[in-house]
Parts: sequence; structure tokens; C-alpha cells
Amino acid sequence: MSVFPSSKPAATTTAAPPPANGATAGPPAATTTATNGGATKSNLYNPTSRQPYRQPYNRRHHHRPRRNYCCCCCFWTILIILILALLVAIAGSILYVLYRPHRPSFTLASLRIHRLNLTTTADSTSSHLSTLFNLTLSSKNPNSHLTFTYDPFTLSCVTSNNDVFIGNGTLPAFISNRKNETTFKGVVITTSSDLDADTVNNLRPDLKKKNGIPLKIEMDTKVTVKMDGLKSKKVGIRVTCDDIKGTVPKGKSPSVANVSGSKCKVDLRIKIWKWTF
Repeated sequence: MSVFPSSKPAATTTAAPPPANGATAGPPAATTTATNGGATKSNLYNPTSRQPYRQPYNRRHHHRPRRNYCCCCCFWTILIILILALLVAIAGSILYVLYRPHRPSFTLASLRIHRLNLTTTADSTSSHLSTLFNLTLSSKNPNSHLTFTYDPFTLSCVTSNNDVFIGNGTLPAFISNRKNETTFKGVVITTSSDLDADTVNNLRPDLKKKNGIPLKIEMDTKVTVKMDGLKSKKVGIRVTCDDIKGTVPKGKSPSVANVSGSKCKVDLRIKIWKWTF
């Protein structure tokens, strides 16, 4: 068997020189050097050396299935709402084209003022207002397929400038059939009340106007609309008749208010919780 010498030469060991002046020499300290002239590296742990940076392990939470489920639910909910809104709009358009619905109209035909007195005590400590109005109202239904059913009306008369209360009254419930006009004569608005100083100060200048007292009549009620076999729920409405010029009567004969420029407007009264719009 052939023996081949190692490719790496063996390390050489050199003894330390003897101590000078006859000192006792200790055990020889051997130094080991590598044959390639390089010194061996120590394997001792150095606490001051910088450790290599290691990125901390981040555990990933997999919630993708749950997020996808929520996104799908939101998408389908919004899509269903949009489809329902589209169907309602289409149905409303079809009903409008077929039936051509219009709001009912109201007209103030006449207003007579029998009494409008504001009296104040001698010491100006209190004031009293006494009124009596008589008016004629008419309601018209211009629709060919709709019927309006009204609850009793609550009437109130106020001044147009400062909304000072003049009087109130009522109007009975009635049904306004298709293409029908209903007229009410002798509707009474009256009051007998004490006024405070601020109200008197606001009302007195209007009573002295030569061209008449600007008045406004408001009527509140609820109405049900019936269309063939369909019937709606009760909806609140307010009828406002403005631009009325009344004068204080002289003597026992009543004065006739000017209602030629009066226009009655019908508005919906929607009540949400405590607020009415």
C-alpha cells in the first residue's frame, strides 16, 4: 500500500529560549503557528461584537375569507336597494303617466270682518282683542282618478307681518270626489283674548294702516288619497291663503276684505318625531 504525504505541511513547534542570568526556567511555552504564516483565530465569545440583524417573525393573521364575506354582503345589499329604488321610480313614472295626479286647490272667495276691536285699559296695564270674521272657502279636485278624504280643518288667522294671532275656527271633514268642487259659506273665525305689551305694539301699527291690515289664513288637516283600489295613509297638509287686505269696520256694518290678490298654497306637513316639516 502506498502512503502519500499530506498536502498540508505540519505545524512547527519552537521552544522558548532559556532565561537569562541563570533564572529557573519554567515549562516551555509552545506557540503554534500555521505553516502559511497566519495566526490562528481565537474561538472565544466576544460580548462586545455586534450580532447580525434578524428580522422579527411576524405571524400573519388570515382574515381574507371573513373580509370577502362582508364585502359580498355589502355589495348585494346596496345592489338590492338600488334595484328596489329603480322599481319604485319606474312604478311612480307609470302611475304619473297613466293618472296625471295634481294637488287639490283651495280658493278664498270672500272675507267679511264683523268685529276687530283692540281695547286698552286707562292705566295701559292690559289690552283685549275681540274679532269676528266670516269667510267663504272652496276646494276643488282637478283629478279624474283620485279622491281626497279630508279630516276636520283647524283654521287660524294671523297678521302677515308679525304673525300676531287674530282668531281661529274650524272646518268640517268632507270628501272631495273626482272633478268636484266643494264650497263652504259662513265659516267663522273669532277670538276674545288678552294681549301682552309686545303683541299690542306689533298689532297697533297694522290697525292704523290706510290700505288695510295684511292678513294670512292657515288651515291644517290630514288627507287620504284614494286611487281606484289603492288607498294611501293619512298625510298632513297646510293650506296658506296670503295677500289679504282687511279694514277695521266702522259702525255695525261689516267691512269687506280685499281678497282679489289672495292665493292659497297647499304644502305637505311631514312629521318626524318632534319636528314637523
